[in-house]
Amino acid sequence: MKYLTEINLALSNLATHKMRTFLTMLGMIFGVGAVIAMLSIGAGAEKESLRIIDTMGLRNIIVKDRDFKDEDLKKIRENSIGLAMRDVQAITAVTPDIDTYSARKRVKAFQVFSFKGKSDDSNVIGVTPSYFQLARYDMAEGSFISEADQKEFEQVCIIGSRVKQKLFGTQSPIGQTLKIDKMWFSVIGVLADNNLTKDEFEGVKLQDFSNDIYIPLATALKKFEFKRFESELDEIVMSTKNTEALKSSAVLISQVLANTHGKADDYSIVVPRELLEQNQRTQRIFNIVMSCIASISLLVGGIGIMNIMLANILERTREIGVRRAIGARRRDIWQQFLIEALTISFVGGLIGVLFGFAVSRVVALYAEWNTVVTGTSIAMSFGVSAAVGLIFGLYPAVRASRLDPVEALRYE
Repeated sequence: MKYLTEINLALSNLATHKMRTFLTMLGMIFGVGAVIAMLSIGAGAEKESLRIIDTMGLRNIIVKDRDFKDEDLKKIRENSIGLAMRDVQAITAVTPDIDTYSARKRVKAFQVFSFKGKSDDSNVIGVTPSYFQLARYDMAEGSFISEADQKEFEQVCIIGSRVKQKLFGTQSPIGQTLKIDKMWFSVIGVLADNNLTKDEFEGVKLQDFSNDIYIPLATALKKFEFKRFESELDEIVMSTKNTEALKSSAVLISQVLANTHGKADDYSIVVPRELLEQNQRTQRIFNIVMSCIASISLLVGGIGIMNIMLANILERTREIGVRRAIGARRRDIWQQFLIEALTISFVGGLIGVLFGFAVSRVVALYAEWNTVVTGTSIAMSFGVSAAVGLIFGLYPAVRASRLDPVEALRYE
């Protein structure tokens, strides 16, 4: 009850100068808000990064064919035929930790249509059956391409959700046909959306497959025409048996490709796990910078609290003298002023949490990913704001308690 009375008295004293109290709280509001926003944005970004990397595969090593102008490509082909199935055979022969692989080749299609619609911008891609497993694609309906489809050069396909909408509307496309250039393909599956929020991650382009049409790789290589110096494959994905084998396997793959390509720099190697580690390092730097900014705001807030409490001592010197004269102890005086300082920091911290939550939501809408406000971040922010109020309010409280009662009563 005693502390409730002192808290009510502190709130009453602070309410006497509302504007001054609010301005004093601003440092705490911005400081705590920055902490909440930083932690929630960081947690949301990390969650989104993990989701993206998971779609790329933490145990995968990706080899991509590089694009060149025609005149440069002709020179490169003097030493290298480009990315091809022979690279897969060479890599799997000398790399014991490779668990499985997939390969893909994009087909330049001039027209794609069905009896109910057409698509002018769909991507036609030839893939091996294991491609969908390594790419972490989910099926909305139907089935994936099989090894039998690959061996028999079957004219079957799997389509993305946008292709389904363009060519078949709301009807199920399973069992129906679509035409790619001069060949008819039977639809055997529709992929579920992956809901990517960005086009690339750490400089690597991400695959939005909603507008893709996937056919067996063997069918694509046999039944479609390609440019003279074009590589046989666009991409190879190698999956290792465990994450510990990633670095050694990546080194072996690099050495094998250097030999098979005559040391021509016509490919790139991407290790998603290394991208994740790079992203986490960047995230840590971001957190450090934001922590410094938040610390400065909290420091300014603490200085503001000390300033207003010292001003309160001057304004209420006579009040302190009266209280001491009627029996108040030094402990009662410094408790009152310390509670006022803690009240400022607590209320400022509460408003700061709401402010930080609002900022994180605005950033989430702009960046198009979810932010994560955790109980830990709220508890940390309140803890820091309380500590600031305690540290910066202690000196004015002790100074007020040490005023001489007689001198305080004479103060005008």
